[in-house]
Amino acid sequence: MKNIITIFIKKSALALLAFPVMGIATGALTSCADMLDTKSDMVEFAEDNTLNTPEDSLSSVLGVIQCMQKIADRTVLFGELRADLMTPSKDATTTIQRIAANDFSEPNAYNKISDYYAVINNCNYFIENVDTTLARLGKKIFEKEYAAVKTYRAWTYLQAVKTYGRVPLVLQPLLTENDALDATKMKYSNITEICNFLIDDIKPYVDTELPQYGTMGGMDKYESKKFFIPVRILLGELCLWAGRYDEACSYFYNYLARKNHEIPTQTNAERWSVTNLDFATANITSNGLALDIASFSSYEVIAGIPMETNEFYGQMSNLKNIFKSTETNYYRYEAEPSKAMFSLSAAQDYCLLAKASDTQKDTVYAPKTGLPEKNSAGDLRLCQAYDYHYYNQSETSQYSPDMQTIRKCAESFVGLYRVQYIYLMFAEALNRAGYPQTAFSILKYGLRDMNNQKYISEEELAACPYTSFSDDVFTERNTQGIHARGCGDVDCDTTYCIPADLSPDEVTAYVEDKIITEMALETAFEGKRFFDLMRVALRRNDPAYLADPVSRRNGEKDEATYSFLMNTDNWYLPIQ
Repeated sequence: MKNIITIFIKKSALALLAFPVMGIATGALTSCADMLDTKSDMVEFAEDNTLNTPEDSLSSVLGVIQCMQKIADRTVLFGELRADLMTPSKDATTTIQRIAANDFSEPNAYNKISDYYAVINNCNYFIENVDTTLARLGKKIFEKEYAAVKTYRAWTYLQAVKTYGRVPLVLQPLLTENDALDATKMKYSNITEICNFLIDDIKPYVDTELPQYGTMGGMDKYESKKFFIPVRILLGELCLWAGRYDEACSYFYNYLARKNHEIPTQTNAERWSVTNLDFATANITSNGLALDIASFSSYEVIAGIPMETNEFYGQMSNLKNIFKSTETNYYRYEAEPSKAMFSLSAAQDYCLLAKASDTQKDTVYAPKTGLPEKNSAGDLRLCQAYDYHYYNQSETSQYSPDMQTIRKCAESFVGLYRVQYIYLMFAEALNRAGYPQTAFSILKYGLRDMNNQKYISEEELAACPYTSFSDDVFTERNTQGIHARGCGDVDCDTTYCIPADLSPDEVTAYVEDKIITEMALETAFEGKRFFDLMRVALRRNDPAYLADPVSRRNGEKDEATYSFLMNTDNWYLPIQ
């Protein structure tokens, strides 16, 4: 965003508590100086400030975003490196190695709960002090910003409680050292308690429009709109974590299928272009799925945290230097796809509907070996998102000969929500709400009235209130099953189906496993995996659902890792 945030902040006298506000330690209180930097030039106090002009509103929101920039990278690192799809490279720093090992016995630069509470404290100040009654031409001036800030606070609390397990629910701004001390003595709330509170807190704003600030810092009005998190999406995710599945379905459905605001999956996919069924000479036709994810202007991206593009102006994302070879890191990336990631991708079947003539069609499956593209066995999304090359370097060169590209890394933002992941969360909620066939249709066919009537039983179709996806809007040209993004003509794949001999409980578990696998294939390297495994493991009361895949990250099961993660206390970071 260049220096747009900094400019607005410096021009305004606001309570921008951008520095660590709380230092909360288990079993002991940290010093007051650690909790609140009262000498900071960035801190203003309540008696000196009012929030009653549009300029105040804009600056306050940008101040919150600036605080969110500090926690942006860690939301990805904690969700990706601690799971099974990535592993530290030979050039990984101790910091990255310890995150990947779920080892926080020593201080870690990313493990600072005070950074989360800096966001929360800014939100609390705005919520408590903004003049919500102020109106102009019959419209409340701060209504949109109020909803946006409430949503930022809810999102930040969700990240904090997923990361730390239990956190204090602070709802008033902390402006003195005594305030901070009192906050450390509060009851700690678990994820269910936090989510249930936040659902009620932001529910009233589900239909409130979010701000749109126009062109800012080189981003056009369409991109700057994505600084804000749609309330329905966050409500859906909160309900998913809280086990309120029917409500989650309602929020996701009404976000995706709301009249005049419909959001189809689109039909971008990575596909084999094959002549005479000869895969050895085939090539992959790409729609640039990974590049879509890395572009703030893309249809795929719903919301993200904008980052600075120059360190002079503030917080830049370092994800590209951790995940990719760059000039800055001398090609020495710190994390790479794991053996488990390659195995999971290769285990998928790529199905091709082959036409022998206008009347004769047959389904064939791509071979697992003898392919012209690296890492292209099975699902094609991996080979298009990831690339590796070895280059000879002189003995004196400071550059690594290993060069890795992960095309999902954006420079100008850290993604929070995108279209396919919303559909996958919707599928997860549908399955747990008792609609497994509808959930599976999201993976295999895409939700359209025609598909629903064809592939969902009459009984489930009649019972499920979330299947109205009009063929006038959701067409075969803009709707597909998400598995088809990497696995070809999945709608024709007779092996990709729900087995007929399963009991209802077995069907639910089977479909859930397929959804979580699809989340891995679709969102690898985006920071979702550890928390997706955690959510299902908690739901099933089965720690092995997380411990087992993570212990097999490098191919063979690591018994020490498995035993460590079978204790759910070890899923969470110590509060430092």
